[in-house]
Amino acid sequence: MSTLAFTILFAAAVLAMVGTKLWLASRQIRFVAAHRGQVPEQFAGTIALAAHQRAADYTIERTRLTMLEVIVSAAVLIALTLLGGVAAINSLVSNWLGEGYLGQIGLVAVVIAITSAIDLPFDYYRQFVVEERFGFNRMTKRIFFTDLAKGILLGAALGLPLLFVLLWLMNQAGSLWWLWAWVVLVAFQMLVLVLYPTFIAPLFNKFEPLTDDALKSRIEALMKRCGFAAKGLFVMDGSRRSAHGNAYFTGFGAAKRIVFFDTLLARLSGSEIEAVLAHELGHFKRRHVIKRMIVTFAISLAMLALLGWLTQRVWFYEGLGVQPSMTGSNSGLALVLFFLALPVFMFFVTPLGSLSSRKHEFEADAFAASQTGAQDLVNALVKLYEDNASTLTPDPLYTAFYYSHPPASQRIDRLLRHA
Repeated sequence: MSTLAFTILFAAAVLAMVGTKLWLASRQIRFVAAHRGQVPEQFAGTIALAAHQRAADYTIERTRLTMLEVIVSAAVLIALTLLGGVAAINSLVSNWLGEGYLGQIGLVAVVIAITSAIDLPFDYYRQFVVEERFGFNRMTKRIFFTDLAKGILLGAALGLPLLFVLLWLMNQAGSLWWLWAWVVLVAFQMLVLVLYPTFIAPLFNKFEPLTDDALKSRIEALMKRCGFAAKGLFVMDGSRRSAHGNAYFTGFGAAKRIVFFDTLLARLSGSEIEAVLAHELGHFKRRHVIKRMIVTFAISLAMLALLGWLTQRVWFYEGLGVQPSMTGSNSGLALVLFFLALPVFMFFVTPLGSLSSRKHEFEADAFAASQTGAQDLVNALVKLYEDNASTLTPDPLYTAFYYSHPPASQRIDRLLRHA
């Protein structure tokens, strides 16, 4: 492929991605607004009109912000690639830190810092304007910036050594470096899964053992029926940051934990919490977690193999606005350009991942209905949709493209068949 051909392909893909995102977002806004005035018949007896309208307004507000974010992110992407931003940064960093590992790590770190800085105002506005306006924000600005600082330090502590190893492999491990890099990445991801519950998550939230004996007995009986073992049942202080509620599993193997947001426990009854947990257990019993890990690892292997091939193509660098070094290493440049360009092309397979995720959610719901009362899960979902201001009337095409969970109407219809 020639340099010009790749430049044209990349530019066309960016335009197609941005156009598709804005078109889908505008469809979502119009569809939700058009159905704002009436609660769907299926929910007429459980969701008040005011709550339905609040969810519609919340969805529209968040989607409008996302549209602005799409435009700004695309402009930054073009500036970094086709307009020479990465080339300029690489020149400055190389002059300062040299072309060795320190300079390559510096290049990656500076580009990450720039893209993260672009995202920061949107995250701040989303938290302290949108979430605040709809009554969800409970985070103080101090917590926001403390979390940010912790995230930066944690990212540096974990990411910089990993980055060095990847760069070393790219330079020293021969033509199959990408295979060794994949082994390292898989091992790193597994290590993070083990460390997350006991070392990483407590940096951001407090976790206390579940003290409700009646609920604890109910959950332990459910786990025994399902043949599931967990290291502990914990309550997380999610209310310090948000009014949204959730529950999740964390950890791997014998270190698995069950975590409930305190906001969830405050809202749902014991039988409803049991149903929500049964849904999460369904993901494990149907091996969704293992299947997703296998798919993720397979995709990462294919992407690293592709990167290994692209690093040897001059048109890959020049097509993205960078002149590769003819004498030194281009490993840092290759990583930066690849991870800037990859999301553009991967965007178009988003619907496949969304479809697979929705299928898994239906299967987990069916499992929950077989272990607890289907009506209990329906009741819990209705409360969660209302509390989280999730729209009951999303655009079908937007849903098909993005939604990892089925729309409320489809999900509850299927559950009621099991009742």
